[in-house]
Amino acid sequence: MPLSLAVAGLLTGWALIAAVGAQNAYLLRQGIVRRHVGPLVALCALSDVVLILAAVLGIGALVEAWPPFLQVARWGGGAFLVAYGLLAARRALREEESLRAATTADRGLGPALATMAALTWLNPHLYLDMVVLGAIANSHGPGDRWWYYAGLVVASVTWFTALGYGSGRLQPLFARPRAWQVLDALIAVVMVSLGVGLVLGG
Repeated sequence: MPLSLAVAGLLTGWALIAAVGAQNAYLLRQGIVRRHVGPLVALCALSDVVLILAAVLGIGALVEAWPPFLQVARWGGGAFLVAYGLLAARRALREEESLRAATTADRGLGPALATMAALTWLNPHLYLDMVVLGAIANSHGPGDRWWYYAGLVVASVTWFTALGYGSGRLQPLFARPRAWQVLDALIAVVMVSLGVGLVLGG
């Protein structure tokens, strides 16, 4: 029974985390150039560990009880995603700018972590997912819920590690400027779509 709950948590976690989103898109781009991958993977995984733990402990009820929190996250996150998407679109339209952004060390660890933190913590969908996951985990009882939580944590750690370090294998493909333009165009579409969806979707 405990093992089956852990496996269920693992599969549920992969299904939620693997969806194309702003967090994954940013980690993919950083992973391709192999810049700050370890700290970014750690930040993503640790954020999930903390947020899911809070959800399992029932803190997610506070999110539901204080709607202004989600409103702040919706507008702040939406504006940030649109702005980031527009920057990616600008790079996609200018070959030299797209390649320069990929090959020069113009982004230190601090700004990279700040960007990833914003993409992670300003996403209201993340908090809604945590509320759902907390409810599912707690449906298994006070003891068994921790097995489900363990599966979710393993899913987060393995996914972000695989994406961050695995994307580095795509580096030969991105030796061409055109490949960076295509990636930036896709990132722009993802970011702007998510941002607009947050603002208009309520």
